[in-house]
Amino acid sequence: MQTPLIFDGHNDVLSRLYERSCAGKASDFVTGGEGHIDLPKANRGGFAGGFFAVFVPPQNEFGDILSKMREPLYDLALPSMVPFAEANRIAWAQVRTLVELEKGGALRICTDVESIRSCMTSGKIAAILHMEGAEAIDPEFAALDEFYEAGLRSLGPVWSRPTVFGEGVPFCFPSGPDTGGGLTEIGKRLIKKCNEMQILVDTSHLTEAGFWDVAAITDAPIVATHSNVHAISPHSRNLTDKQLAAIAESDGVVGLNFATALIREDGRMLDDVPVSAMIRHLEHMLTILGEDGVSLGSDFDGAVVPQLVGDASCLGILRQAMIDHGFGKALVKKICYQNWMGLLKKTWAR
Repeated sequence: MQTPLIFDGHNDVLSRLYERSCAGKASDFVTGGEGHIDLPKANRGGFAGGFFAVFVPPQNEFGDILSKMREPLYDLALPSMVPFAEANRIAWAQVRTLVELEKGGALRICTDVESIRSCMTSGKIAAILHMEGAEAIDPEFAALDEFYEAGLRSLGPVWSRPTVFGEGVPFCFPSGPDTGGGLTEIGKRLIKKCNEMQILVDTSHLTEAGFWDVAAITDAPIVATHSNVHAISPHSRNLTDKQLAAIAESDGVVGLNFATALIREDGRMLDDVPVSAMIRHLEHMLTILGEDGVSLGSDFDGAVVPQLVGDASCLGILRQAMIDHGFGKALVKKICYQNWMGLLKKTWAR
């Protein structure tokens, strides 16, 4: 089942290409490779595009995050802050990769909903330039203007480490999201600046305090591009029902994260996860967010995902599971792409 097409809230294609020294080559994405997303897999699975994250990988002292998260219990200390100059250099290398993919015809960088819809009609992948962790932005926001000119339209102030803008949640199970401080004064100014520029603000990876800081400041819908339900999987990265209710109140959207540690009740990053477990998170979100507030945010190329939905070519399995569960074709279409389109229209054209 390749339709409806899927527009996805989060992937880490750019950092995967960067880490594998493929930056500037694009061939790994065009011809196919070991990653979760590439052109052949996208075509087979009906992957229409999504948020392509610029992400500065943690330094060596953090070790293998995914291996540590296979354990029954874990509490990984926050990695150290990445200096602005280094983060800015890495971020621009990843932006150049996305631009190269666009020049080669593999995708189109989109800054409005009409462009995304045009890509979906023509069969070209639509890419939103997103920044996961704002280390590459200086406190005066000059770099924000430069990245905006390159197409940046979505930004998360933090990944799971501190920045000058705020603090991220550690990878911890079991744990609530209330793990530390919220936004700094500079971080609060960043949220206001993003509102002025109509840049989407992503609350994924923020502490609960940071989430409520965003909720108090923003004049746009609250968004978590790739997060799940804390009531099902008590992981620090997941959202409490109170947070979900606040997102619903703002007419925001949450994208279901495929990362198995955020799906499983035991919080382990293991891939033996039935698709029914993903459906359970969707069901819970729907009861709080409603049919217009739930979408997908796979975290492809950045996490261990369920075996049966192991890459973009397998997305038909998730579509069919939603139909078989009784969601109905209209609701499945909303979850697959329409809710992201509605959210982006409200965020980018206020």
